[in-house]
Amino acid sequence: MKRREVFKVVGGMTTFWALAASAQQTRATTIGVLVRAAPGWQQFWLSFREELRGLGYIEGKNVRLEFRSDQGEIGRLPELAAELVRLKVDVIVPWSTPAAIAAKQATQEIPIVCAACGDMVGTGLVESLARPGGNVTGCSNLNAELSAKFVELIHEMVPSAHRVTVLANAPDPFSKLFIKQIQLAGEATGTTIDTIMIHNTQELDDSFPSMERSRPDAIIVQPSLPTKRAAELALSHRIPALCGSREFAHDGGLMAYSASGGEMDRVAAVFVDKILKGARPAELPVEQPTKFDFVINLKTAKALGLTIPPALIARADEVIE
Repeated sequence: MKRREVFKVVGGMTTFWALAASAQQTRATTIGVLVRAAPGWQQFWLSFREELRGLGYIEGKNVRLEFRSDQGEIGRLPELAAELVRLKVDVIVPWSTPAAIAAKQATQEIPIVCAACGDMVGTGLVESLARPGGNVTGCSNLNAELSAKFVELIHEMVPSAHRVTVLANAPDPFSKLFIKQIQLAGEATGTTIDTIMIHNTQELDDSFPSMERSRPDAIIVQPSLPTKRAAELALSHRIPALCGSREFAHDGGLMAYSASGGEMDRVAAVFVDKILKGARPAELPVEQPTKFDFVINLKTAKALGLTIPPALIARADEVIE
């Protein structure tokens, strides 16, 4: 082979590898997002993308978002998580505890950043908050601890309250911890706690007539249930209802107390950024929220014939009139 031809071959190979390296460097990062279609997921989806843009991740330019929702069928989460794994996404961001558990069961290699997942230690998602230890980290929304707060709020609202019914989402693995914290709060305050496990929407509808036989002073609704329907039913049956979802109060529920969704969305985006830049989930401590939203629906209180103490109203972040 002549020297000129050799140079052509070498030059061609050099150009090829340079282009290949460039393509590798500019390959769009793929983020998989898996949500449980419970109230609040739409706001998370909007806020999370906005936070990513603020960190320099532009859809269609340097990042691709693979979004999957169970569309209200919690049993679909494992297959959706497996689909994201087959796509070889760079990181998975699950919203809600059931989605996070499905993601962890689907992969031990792809990093997972939890957004708004309850008690990540208690549900087995991480070994500890300080050192997660596996491929999962993110933000825990403290829902188990917050659920105990509802019993306190009920007694501030109705000091004579002695019986509370909990509507728990049976397919949600977090429900056991949710119920346990409320029961502990009930024991501490001398409040009887009844629990109704809900498997589907029909059971949610049927649960309210069944309460008439032993009418509670208030009900606590687990956020992963169809909370809008629960708020409507509680109002029609004239039972004060509380929930750990801000949307619940806007849908007619009496009160909502929850971790600030905006803060958790920001944390999730920051964690994704750190991992894509080389951080290991096992060494990123789980963050817990520092901001909480307390919403009171005075319109609902009036319909129920309740007078909310002024001190309680003064503490609210939002009052719906």
